Amino acid sequence: MAKETILITGAAGFTGHHACQHFAGQGYEVVGAVRSLEGVKAIPGVRYVACDLKDYASMQRLVEEAQAEYVLHLGGKNAVKQSWEQPIDYMETNVMGVLYLLDALRRSGRTSRVVLAHSRLRFQLTDHPVPNHPYGLSKSLGGMAALCWGQLFGQEVIIGEPGNLVGPGPSTGICALIAKHIAAEEQAYSGRPFHLSSGLERRDFLDVRDAVLAYELLLKQGQSGVIYPICSGKERTLRETAHSFSSLAQVPVSIEEGDVSAIPQAGETQGPEELIKLGFKPSIPWEQSVHDIVAYWRFEQGGQR
Repeated sequence: MAKETILITGAAGFTGHHACQHFAGQGYEVVGAVRSLEGVKAIPGVRYVACDLKDYASMQRLVEEAQAEYVLHLGGKNAVKQSWEQPIDYMETNVMGVLYLLDALRRSGRTSRVVLAHSRLRFQLTDHPVPNHPYGLSKSLGGMAALCWGQLFGQEVIIGEPGNLVGPGPSTGICALIAKHIAAEEQAYSGRPFHLSSGLERRDFLDVRDAVLAYELLLKQGQSGVIYPICSGKERTLRETAHSFSSLAQVPVSIEEGDVSAIPQAGETQGPEELIKLGFKPSIPWEQSVHDIVAYWRFEQGGQR
């Protein structure tokens, strides 16, 4: 029996790297789309292809080369600050890049199931929208365009909306920043504190390896046209989060907080209930995620895991 093929865009990114590892390990033929082949940390069993999301012809070549039954679209731009400086680039990448991919699949005649990674930083598109930033605008428009495109052209498009994904690897999230700080202090102690904007802010963290399992579940069983929140369903404060990491430090690590009287960020409005109905169950406990993140950054800083 021929192996099933999955095309993963953003294959060199934090989630993309874990996704490639997982699907290759599961026996899929994996085609990883990356911006450039230079510097890619290749995974055995993954065939990497350079592709520009903003170039329609490049997307067509990618789709024809992959001939994939499944597509996991993780590629795109995701830095809020940078989006203020490069708003058009974000729109071209996160909106037109999605439509280029879907139309290339449509024109190829393949009936690939497509899961798109969305963002919880999107906002509601109403008659009186209140955009948060250019990144949020690009993801809001891109997600809506993808769902509408799927309905118009009969394509199976499912959206996975991850929260704060954590785990070993080059993430730029708060957990990685804390772990990186700890590893640097262990290598050359300075006593410099790590600063939190607010210790009371609450976030839902999910290990990226569990998120990849959720994506696989959506590729197999997700309902077309539906947005599925991908999260743990459990929130913790940034103060609690920082303590989880500092408790593993081999040197004293101080944490400074901003205005503790500031109103905490509102909790997540949607949990993983729809994913749970499909059989999703996170398998990696918080403590293991924290341990693995610290171990990764210790190794990156030249220390030991």
